[in-house]
Amino acid sequence: MEAILEFEKPIVNLEKKLQNLRDLAKQEGVDFTNEIQLLENKMRSLIDDTYAKLNPWQRVQLSRHPNRPYTRDYIDLLFPDFMELQGDRTYGDDQAIIGGVATWPPAHPGNSESSTSPSKNLDSKTSILILGHQKGRTTKQKMARNFGMARPEGYRKCMRLMGLAHRFKMPILSLIDTPGAYPGLEAEERGQAQAIAECIHLMFKLNVPILSIVIGEGGSGGALAIGVANKVLMQEYSIYSVISPESCASILWSDSSLAERASEKLKMSPNELLKLGVIDGIIKEPQGGAHRDWLTAAHYIRTALIENFDILNEKSKENPQYLTEDRIHKFRNMGSEALAYAPQLTGN
Repeated sequence: MEAILEFEKPIVNLEKKLQNLRDLAKQEGVDFTNEIQLLENKMRSLIDDTYAKLNPWQRVQLSRHPNRPYTRDYIDLLFPDFMELQGDRTYGDDQAIIGGVATWPPAHPGNSESSTSPSKNLDSKTSILILGHQKGRTTKQKMARNFGMARPEGYRKCMRLMGLAHRFKMPILSLIDTPGAYPGLEAEERGQAQAIAECIHLMFKLNVPILSIVIGEGGSGGALAIGVANKVLMQEYSIYSVISPESCASILWSDSSLAERASEKLKMSPNELLKLGVIDGIIKEPQGGAHRDWLTAAHYIRTALIENFDILNEKSKENPQYLTEDRIHKFRNMGSEALAYAPQLTGN
């Protein structure tokens, strides 16, 4: 069954009418060019109007859309030669985290060949380490991937691979899409909090460029564990927060059904987080969201990757210690950025 959010229904209904008119024109051989053009214009206007008025809860729903591209989808579109590396060499392999190496530069979405010269500061045909949370689409996949909630072995796998990137001077790309780290008893018994803390600590020390992109949900320490980057970006309809709206509502009001109310208080949208200095930029999405056009969404991410890695490499060449110093400075000064925005939060 097709997944349609409530606010998307008028758009989907209009799309069906448009498709029916196109089918009729093809079957009957009648020229409906003007009518089709009118409907297309109306649909574009409806999409623009709908997405310009999204409330915080609708943005949360959009970030969780079942048809939204996941980490592996973007990897397949941008890095067709990706080679996955598994296991933490201590306990096992956590399928909620994907990690591996691929060839830089990224391919053009829809084209299996990498571009020959998209970057002026990263050598062509070098390697890049890619990490990311991975959710599942079918029930079986969701169970295997644990709904994108990593266990300690997932973060220890990240540390192992990031150490590899550090030794071989590979830039690191992390794709964040998780409601949070898995809070189950067995995860706590295996050192969940310690694994997250050690992952964060390690990322501050790595002397390679690190770029993190929130592509869906960015929840709590589960997201931050692979989000200590020189540049943190968010897709236009993603969210990033210290806690999920449901958990926040449970803590504040002892009622998880008040998640919509909590989402209004958390300031988790890209525009709000950019003002607070939590993120460094916003990646545009196709009209109507990434779930409506995977190729275009991947194209926008590719452009952001090349631009930001170019900047980081140019600065690191000028100052070999820039990358580690930049990360420390960035996260130490987040509070000062928030103070400038504090008057706008009064009363919330």
